[in-house]
Amino acid sequence: MYRAVSANKRNTYIIMVGFVLLISALAFVAQLMFGGSGFIFWGTLVGAIIYVAIQYYAAGRQALTMAGAREIQKRDNPRLYRIVENLAITTGLPTPKVYIVDDPAPNAFATGRDPEHAAVAATTGLLDLMDDAELEGVMAHEMAHVKNYDIRVTTLVFGLVVVVGLLADFLARMAFFGGMRRNGGGGNPIVLILGILAMILAPLLAAGIQAAISRQREYLADATGALTTRHPEGLASALQKLGDYSRPLKRQQASMAHLWMADPMQPGVIDRMFQTHPPIPDRIKRLMENQARF
Repeated sequence: MYRAVSANKRNTYIIMVGFVLLISALAFVAQLMFGGSGFIFWGTLVGAIIYVAIQYYAAGRQALTMAGAREIQKRDNPRLYRIVENLAITTGLPTPKVYIVDDPAPNAFATGRDPEHAAVAATTGLLDLMDDAELEGVMAHEMAHVKNYDIRVTTLVFGLVVVVGLLADFLARMAFFGGMRRNGGGGNPIVLILGILAMILAPLLAAGIQAAISRQREYLADATGALTTRHPEGLASALQKLGDYSRPLKRQQASMAHLWMADPMQPGVIDRMFQTHPPIPDRIKRLMENQARF
């Protein structure tokens, strides 16, 4: 467990470096397309570094805003707040801020850069569907993401996936329209090819990183949550309900799909290729096979 936490902290810096390298590659393509003295390349690179620093602090709030989450106090929903509060005491963590998302789809997520700046959120659909033992299992899973420092990595990835998509789209538009104008409307085939490749490959690479980071962390959070409650059956039952009553969220955001406990997207062929969550039956099977260890 401690090795996993240390690895998550290291992965934060690896992701930051990888993001800067990816942005550098996009900037290099832009420099080839438009030439100049290197201002485009260095300007984009410096901007990327500044953006990484900002996202480290701002991505958690951004995720909560995109999800439509509203912060609550104990008087607003004593059941949810007390469960989170008790889990924080059990794990020795500061009590995170608690949010509710008004959405009938049952789901939950955690975000923030560290346990001192963490937040957990549950949908109204989850609160209506789960009994107390199941809700405790779900929130123990989310608190496990906080304890294991998964939130730092996944929240940062959320912010970076957003900006990679924006930059790739911008670069593609530059290729089609800017390249055509510079060449009298005839277009430069190399410029167009580079723009298309950037538009396709950069988001795919970002989505691949997003999926790979999320899958193993879900298994680890399941195990940590079961160790916290000493009641793996509660989490297993909650997962079964999440599978049986799964539905897409009203606010679907592919960039933050990996933050949620269950996949919030309506799965299609492409979604399954880059699925951010392991199959629910596999998660339940692992919990029950290791029941005696918990």
